[in-house]
Amino acid sequence: MRQYDDQQRSQVERIVGRDLDETTGRGKPLSSRAAQTQRSIDAYLKSGVRPRWMERIADVDAGIAGERRRLAVAYRALQGECVGDPELFAARWRERARTWRFDEDLNELIAQHNDWYPVERDLPLNPRTGDYVRVGGRSYRRPVLGPEWVLEQFPPTLRRR
Repeated sequence: MRQYDDQQRSQVERIVGRDLDETTGRGKPLSSRAAQTQRSIDAYLKSGVRPRWMERIADVDAGIAGERRRLAVAYRALQGECVGDPELFAARWRERARTWRFDEDLNELIAQHNDWYPVERDLPLNPRTGDYVRVGGRSYRRPVLGPEWVLEQFPPTLRRR
């Protein structure tokens, strides 16, 4: 029964569930020191420890940039192979996008970021939309990498030389 429950729960629920006491369903109590410690970005930075959301977003952005670089190399190589035949290029690039293998850990990290970032940053909700406010004018969410993302970043059109 527990395996079925784990499949029905979200990533966030599974992570939080690991810290709960099995019999009572409650979390472990905070130590008196942890309960009295100020939790702010300034306090984290002064202590020399970066908050988890800072580490995670740096890992996510570096991972996405790495995938983008790998795809750019493949994209340019395929363009070179298909010079003068845009239909062949489009068909082959769509197939390459469909079969491209991304690091599964990176997509899991992106999902964790999208689930946890607004909570960890204590972002306010926009009452009109019911969504969290934008950070620096853009959404905090990062795209999960897949074929749609590949085709958005690298359209299946052959540049004319």
